[in-house]
Amino acid sequence: MSNSKREILMKKVEHHLRTTSRQLIKINTEDEVLQYLADSFRSELYCDFVGVVLSEGDSFIPKAWSGNTPSVLRHFPLLAASCSSKLLRQSLTYKASVTNNSCRLTEILKEENVKTWFTVPLNDDIQHFGFCIVGFLSYVPLLEMESHFEEFGKDMAVALSVARQKENQLKKLEGIEWISKNQSLDSSLDQHFSEVTYRAGKSTNADFACMYLYNEKENCFDLQKPVYGEMEYPDIMMIENNYALKEYFPFLEETGCTQMTVPLLIDLKPIGVLHVQNKYERPFSEEDLKILEMLSTHVATLLENARLYKSEKDNKNRLHFLLDFQQSLVKKTVEDDDFEGITLKLSDLFQETVILYDRFMRPIAFNFRNSDNDYNLPDNLALQANRLRKNLKKQEKFTVVHPERDDCVFSFWVINGGGNLLGYLSVCNTASEMNEFDQLTVEMARNICSIQFIKQKLVLDTKEQVKDSFISKLLVGKIEDQDSIIQYANLFQWDIFKCHRVAVLTISIDEDDLLEQQAKKVLIWDAIKSHLAKFDSRILTVSHDENYILLLIPVDDDVQSKNYWKNLSDNIEKWSLEVFSGCKILLGIGTSTSNMKDYYVSYQQALLALNVMNIRMKHISFSLYEDLGAYTILHHLDQSNAVNLFIKSQLDPLLTYTENKNIDLYHTLYVFLQNNGNIKSTSDELFIHRSSLLYRLEKIESLLNVDLNDAEIRFNLMMAFKLHDMHGERLKKS
Repeated sequence: MSNSKREILMKKVEHHLRTTSRQLIKINTEDEVLQYLADSFRSELYCDFVGVVLSEGDSFIPKAWSGNTPSVLRHFPLLAASCSSKLLRQSLTYKASVTNNSCRLTEILKEENVKTWFTVPLNDDIQHFGFCIVGFLSYVPLLEMESHFEEFGKDMAVALSVARQKENQLKKLEGIEWISKNQSLDSSLDQHFSEVTYRAGKSTNADFACMYLYNEKENCFDLQKPVYGEMEYPDIMMIENNYALKEYFPFLEETGCTQMTVPLLIDLKPIGVLHVQNKYERPFSEEDLKILEMLSTHVATLLENARLYKSEKDNKNRLHFLLDFQQSLVKKTVEDDDFEGITLKLSDLFQETVILYDRFMRPIAFNFRNSDNDYNLPDNLALQANRLRKNLKKQEKFTVVHPERDDCVFSFWVINGGGNLLGYLSVCNTASEMNEFDQLTVEMARNICSIQFIKQKLVLDTKEQVKDSFISKLLVGKIEDQDSIIQYANLFQWDIFKCHRVAVLTISIDEDDLLEQQAKKVLIWDAIKSHLAKFDSRILTVSHDENYILLLIPVDDDVQSKNYWKNLSDNIEKWSLEVFSGCKILLGIGTSTSNMKDYYVSYQQALLALNVMNIRMKHISFSLYEDLGAYTILHHLDQSNAVNLFIKSQLDPLLTYTENKNIDLYHTLYVFLQNNGNIKSTSDELFIHRSSLLYRLEKIESLLNVDLNDAEIRFNLMMAFKLHDMHGERLKKS
């Protein structure tokens, strides 16, 4: 080749190198830079192949190749240590291979009969990227252009750096674009996990990417599937005593390694990590770390928003469910008069046993679930609850341990309405606390039960008012509207023409506060009525004249016997003492009726029996009218002024003296007459000395101006005492 042709060719190559350098700066991606370099060299130099080989870790890897020479390409990747170190620093030619037999690359080229070749290092002042190799299968004389190619290699290195920076910027833009496109709160969490790990893997050129989220309940990190790539990683990483993330992810925010982990933080609280890993020795850079940090920041926010959105959706659905449930319960209260439907609904909701008690802790409705099938369970729980609530007077909630399941308790909630205790709602649950929706459900159920209780009470109150009106018309001396009374009796399915006894009951309470006394009387009476319905369903209970309570009991052989009344009286006393221990119950019973008018007579007889018991027979709790003896005859006396005048003429001086003195001469005379004038018996009963009794009797004779030895006088005084027993209270009022 002549010198002039050589110079022309060198200028042409030099021009091509400058043009290529300027063109490479305009290209955005590394792959495009490398491929453009390979293609342009091959077309301009008419060579058989051009390869761009980069150094990654400890290997030389061909990144771009132009030319059909698979025999050469198949030897890659090559270990960098097996090749000449000069490849990364200076240009080498086939001539250098003659003196350098230790280079694996030169050996390969010689084996594949590449006659002419040269390399161009791709490096700048900071980094060695690799080299470019140009090969000819036939001999071609090389121009003296080493310095030009080495300068071109530096320009290539700059172009690669610029292209990589552009790629990183592009990845960031792609990441931001992906985040903006994937902030759909309607997507499932699995979709988010899949997209995040895919984006993390692609953005950092990682072979594997995954995400772990912290499981606070199990105290571990859970692997979120699906993951990007294939690599073995544990599904669960249990947390021991050390809570430092670096203990479990040693490459936390570390660059220059084949693994890298960044934390997912929300308000500086770690909720998990984003992890990437390469199979080969391809380390992650600072740029990769920044990309992962950007992803983790936005992903953490996205996950938190998704969690909050899902939570809000769940809450909304549960509120809708509760609303439907409330409407269903209200419907049950309208359709049914009992609590069976309510307990069934609650049991379906909680999937647990539900029991409803009245205010006396008696089960009125229940629905069993799970292994609860013992029908004695409600009563056994009530026994425990009664013992417990005595010490927990005003607590709205208390718990009783399940008698057969140690891991469960029955929670009891008080049901109030109108300021009064109405009942108890009991639900079986595990020892763990109920969540806020379960508590809201219980509050709603308590309100519904309260409405049902009040509804039943209104119905009962209405019946009571009708019953009171009916009794007021029946218990009068002269019945004016018999047809109306018969209609009322039919309404209550009560055969008024059967023989009945009228009993009157009084409740005495040692309480100074009249309001408190009246409230306790109401509670006691409600308890008595409730128990009486079970004791004898034939008993009709009503209130009349506010102070007296009537029991209308049909007469049969049992009712005629004293044992029936003693049993009834004992039970009433027991039921009363369960409510309030400081009360006294007296029961007066009239004779049986034979027609409608006799009810008033039986009522008056019962009142008379109560009056006599209050004055003379406080040691007994019930009395039949026919057992009153002479009182029954005196009862038929006309209660006119003559009776009043007779009592006053016989006993008034004695009553007046007794009221003003400490000595009860009234009682002394009564006991003296009861003992038929026997001094010893009288003094023994009064617990006084004989001389004291004689003194009192002289005083009585003096006050009454009578001789107590006169039988006629004694008869008159005894009759005055009995009349006073029956009408004494009325006389005081008059």
